[in-house]
This record gives sequence, structure tokens and C-alpha cells, in this order.
Amino acid sequence: MPAKALNRERLIPLIVACALFMENMDSTVIATSLPAIAADIGTSPLTLKLAITSYLLSLAVFIPASGWTADRFGARAVFSVAIGVFIVGSIGCALSTSITHFVIARIIQGIGGAMMTPVGRLVLLRSIDKSALVNAMAWVTMPALIGPVIGPPLGGFITTYFSWHWIFLINIPIGLLGIWLALKYIDPIKSENPERFDVVGLVLAGLGVAGLAFGLSVAGLGLLSWEVVTALIVGGGIAMGFYLWHAKRTASPVLDFTLIKHPTLRASLTGGFMYRLGIGALPFLLPLLMQVGFGLSPFKSGLVTFASAVGALGMKALAARIIRTFGFRNIMVINAVVSSFFLAACALFTPATPLLLIMIILVVGGFFRSLQFTAINTLAYAEVSPGEMSRATTLVSVNQQLAISAGVAVGAFAVEATMAANHSTELSANDFWPAFLIVAVLSALSAWSFWKLPEDAGHEISGHRVPVVESPQAAEAAAAESTHDARDQKLG
Repeated sequence: MPAKALNRERLIPLIVACALFMENMDSTVIATSLPAIAADIGTSPLTLKLAITSYLLSLAVFIPASGWTADRFGARAVFSVAIGVFIVGSIGCALSTSITHFVIARIIQGIGGAMMTPVGRLVLLRSIDKSALVNAMAWVTMPALIGPVIGPPLGGFITTYFSWHWIFLINIPIGLLGIWLALKYIDPIKSENPERFDVVGLVLAGLGVAGLAFGLSVAGLGLLSWEVVTALIVGGGIAMGFYLWHAKRTASPVLDFTLIKHPTLRASLTGGFMYRLGIGALPFLLPLLMQVGFGLSPFKSGLVTFASAVGALGMKALAARIIRTFGFRNIMVINAVVSSFFLAACALFTPATPLLLIMIILVVGGFFRSLQFTAINTLAYAEVSPGEMSRATTLVSVNQQLAISAGVAVGAFAVEATMAANHSTELSANDFWPAFLIVAVLSALSAWSFWKLPEDAGHEISGHRVPVVESPQAAEAAAAESTHDARDQKLG
């Protein structure tokens, strides 16, 4: 193989990994530093959940535009600009002095992140020969998974011994390096005939998603009047209803719900939503419990919570073999319950619980959660044709972000409700255990969606009970799964 081709097969995945590393590390770092940020800008940690929710919401709203934008203007240009937007949002976060400024800066970060990850995958698919795709995705996935592993202790170290502002400022050199490498080594490839973009659909879907998710997120926080909250939720529902009506009359809808005709994609969307709804609350609840409930420093809290990501990394080498041996359906039904059990076990944590025992539970739980994410992300593309792959990826990405955003909202609401029931004015360790039980039950309910699948669901990709066949769907699914799974690991 020529040295130039070999360099491209290594360089381009590492360039894409710069963006994934930055995004995934940033998401885990902020969870560890929430109490310190909240104290500095004069708000409560629970109210600051809007910083997480607004970022995830921004991702969900703008991801649908990423594919068409890359086709129209070129993946290299869009990828580079997206990193630049993420850097601008990071600077805005560091300079924030109020919850309003911080949320706006996180929304800007979300716009950049919405373009970085999907367009990065497109860059990879269009620049690397399919025969080298598996190796290329390995180079992409590992740095992206390292981000969530080092994020909590790094964020805790920076917050404890320096200032929380630096957790955002470190994105500047990483991002600038990514932009320089992208402009130097990625070819400016554009689509010859980009589809007509569904602008009306994007506006309607964006208004619907934003109204529903943001309205539910602020309900009960006292930030907005009940009239405004109700208007957001009702308006979001109406906009989404209009979008569904519009999508039936559009040749290329921005969110193609006709794809749920595929049973495996439908199970991945419905079951995956419920599973992420519960698991999505974990990175929000656990650092708060460690710092506010147990009184640990951000650094010690990060060292404890990063154990979950270590378990997730350990599963990556075994996931394909386990799924091939037992099949998607069997693994996903049983593992949904098993991994939810370890999530519920967090409800038993008290200030007297040995930190070593907490870390063991988190490592084992992260192991099983990673297996479930890998199965959900891969199964989604089992029956999707190559022509439907980009639309399916968009649908899965939006579903994933909405579920995570809803999970943060549910977790925070459960803690707030417990505080109200206990007549508490300040957070304590006793206010968290009901939230962990609630989100664990929600995750376990996802098993029903997977139970309805046929026993041989996804056998072409898993190889379970049939010879392994490398189909076009399998090659595309490998790329899509790696991108989604890298993002999911921060939930582990």
C-alpha cells in the first residue's frame, strides 16, 4: 500500500476523532463541574441542568440539516466551520456570568456539535476506501471513547485546583488543530446532485422538538410562568403535528418516519429511547450526588464516576463476540434488565458506602450499558437499504439526543419532587435515591420493545445462527454505529 494512502487512512480518522474527542470530553467534563459553575454564576445545580438540556436540544434540532449542508457546501468546509462554531460556543461558556449567558453559549456549542459528528462520519465514508473502513473506524472510536474516560477526573482536577473556565478554554487549541488538519488533508468533496432541502420540515420539526423538550425541561423550576411553559409544550406538539402532516406530502422529508416500517429500526428507536431516557440521567445525577450529597471535591467525584467509562471501554472488545453468540434479541432483552439493575443500585449509595464498592458497581454497570448501546446502535441499520442509510442515521441521531435530553429532565424533576415531598430547601443525599429508581425502571421497560423482535433479528450483521455475510448495510452500519456509540459512551 502506498505510504500516502496509508497516511490518509490514519490521518483522516484522527482528524475526525479530534472533533469527537472534544465533544465527548466536554459533555462529561461539564457534568462533573456543574456545582462549581452553578455557585459561581449564582444559580442552583438543578437549574443549571438547562445547560445540559439546551446543548442536547440544540444537537437534536440541527442534526437533520447536517447531511444536506455537507452535500451542498462540501463536507470539509462544513466540518471545519462546525469546529469553529464549537470553539466560539466554548469561549462564550468560559465568559458567562449568568445562567442566561451560559445557556445561549451551550446552544451555540450544540449547533457546532450537531454538524461536527455526522459530517465527520460523512468525511470518513467519502475519503476512505470501504476495504479499510473497519480499521479507520477503530482509529476514530478509541480517541472518542477516551474523552469520556478522562473527562470526569480532568474536569474535577481543573475545577478543584484551577478554575472551571479552563474546561471550556482547552477546546480552543484542540479545535484549531482539527481545523488546520482538516483544511490540509481532507479533500473538498461535494455531492454531484444534492437533494432539495426540506426547509419547511426543518423549521416545523425544530419548533416541535424545541417546544416539547424545552417546555418539559423548565416545568417546575420556576424560571418561567406556567402560562409560558404550557404554551411551549402545546406549541411544540402542534408544530410536530404539522410536521407529520407535511412529511407525508414531501418527497425527501428532513425526518423520514416512513423508515419505521423496518422492525429492527422501529425497535431500536422505541426501545432505545426508553433505555437512553433512563441512562441519560446518570451523568447528571451521579456527580451531583457525589459532590452535593457526599461532599466530595470535583476531582474525587470525577475519579469515582469515570469508573463507568472504564467499564464501557472494556466491553468494546467483547461486544461483537457476545452478540454473535447469543443474537440481538436475547442480549437486548436480558441486558436491558441487568444494566438497569446496576443503575438502580446507585439508589443504595450513602456517604458511608465505601468508594471502592461504588466504583466496582459503576465499572460493572458501565460494562453492561456499553453492550446495550452497541447492540441498539447496530441493530438500527440491520434492514435499512444503502439508499435509506443517511435518512436513517439522521432519525437515529435525533431520537438519541431527544432521549438523553428527556433523561436529564426526568432525573432533575424526580430530585425536585423528592425535595418538595421532604420539605427540603437544600439538596442532600436523601433526595437522590427515588430518582435513581425511577430512571432504572424506565430503562428496564425498554426490554418490551426488544422482546417483540423475531429471534433472528439482525442476523446478517450479528452473524448469529447464520454465516457472517458482509453486506452493504453492514459496512454502512459499522460507520454509523461507531459514531453513535462514541457519543453514547458518555452515558455509561
